[in-house]
Amino acid sequence: MTRYFRPIVQTDPARPADALTLAGGWGWFAMAEVLDRSEPPRLVPARAIPEEWRIALTAPRPAIAGLTMDRPRLMGILNVTPDSFSDGGQHDRPETALAHGRALAEHSDILDIGGESTRPGAADVPVAEEIERTAPVIAALRAAGVARPVSIDTRKAAVAEAALAAGADMVNDVAALGFDPDLAGVTARAGAAVCLMHAQGDPATMQKDPHYDHVLLDVYDFLVERVRAALAAGIPPSRIVVDPGIGFGKTLAHNLALLRGLSLFHGLGCPVLLGASRKRFIGTIGGAELAAARGPGSVAVALAAIGQGVQILRVHDAAETRQAMRLDAAVKGMELGHE
Repeated sequence: MTRYFRPIVQTDPARPADALTLAGGWGWFAMAEVLDRSEPPRLVPARAIPEEWRIALTAPRPAIAGLTMDRPRLMGILNVTPDSFSDGGQHDRPETALAHGRALAEHSDILDIGGESTRPGAADVPVAEEIERTAPVIAALRAAGVARPVSIDTRKAAVAEAALAAGADMVNDVAALGFDPDLAGVTARAGAAVCLMHAQGDPATMQKDPHYDHVLLDVYDFLVERVRAALAAGIPPSRIVVDPGIGFGKTLAHNLALLRGLSLFHGLGCPVLLGASRKRFIGTIGGAELAAARGPGSVAVALAAIGQGVQILRVHDAAETRQAMRLDAAVKGMELGHE
């Protein structure tokens, strides 16, 4: 029987003496939810959970791409595509991409640049075209003096290699190194960080009747295996980030179950990234048909994720999310440091 331990994260300054600090960050927990596939959930004191889980949940996370993980970080989205679900075609010319990237850098801790849409139903982009869309933008940002870390959002080794050569620091792979067998080696040799995301199916098919036995535990188990694959490929644990993949082969109910259980993923011992910004479920629940109108709901989800200790929020609306984070921290009396 495999048991999982989900910390019940809190941020209140009135903290019990026996509470444990979550991942060396701003949250703490005194209780944990015990989950398995054959028994109802139950609560246990944090000090009673197995040592292996306790170490994984409490160990401070190493810096990723030079960013400490002791406070929430914003990953600003720069899509240089004609067909992304939210902002396709807005930044697919070099001059508009550079301008938007510089503006994003004012409010983001890291920029995530993607040249292939991964919206539901999207088709593959040829490697050469994806490189042409992304590498010159990264080089232009570096030439313009943008010093923020840069992530390349790709599933393909050649695209990642070109982006890393142009100045990127991290690979953000929606296929968790499972699409291109050469991507893990490229990442390892470059000494880059990597984000491993869960997806059921590929972008063209992923929303066709996705099914799970237990979505939270199924996604967790998938990420356990992908972390092991990254380690076997020579990527050290200090450079691995995990992402439960909201909207990638998930129904609305699946997305909500993952959001409620986000703190479980700290058990992987890696920083957790959440990419929920402007996704369809936010519009469905919030009554916003157009993706561009889903900013307020996206901010709400981001703050909820911070409350569960999520270290990296991938967002379109960086300035708005940053403002909300400051107010949230001030109200809770949390010290999140300086940007």
